[in-house]
Amino acid sequence: MAERQNLTVQMDRELIRKARILAAKRGTSVSGLVASELQRLVGDDEAYEAARRSALQLLEKGFHLGGKRVSREELHER
Repeated sequence: MAERQNLTVQMDRELIRKARILAAKRGTSVSGLVASELQRLVGDDEAYEAARRSALQLLEKGFHLGGKRVSREELHER
């Protein structure tokens, strides 16, 4: 299990009140809500970056769309 560390965050009082109600409905704490949401955001970002790298590698490699290769001279013959 990863080492845990405390984090202090300042929020509007009304947001904190609503967060406490939401946390109670979900059977967790405000800290638990914040931690799970941050974990989701970081996970989404890591997945996006991995997909981005993969897509860029595919673009670098290129795609064979069939047909034959044509030289520049053949394209510009008159």
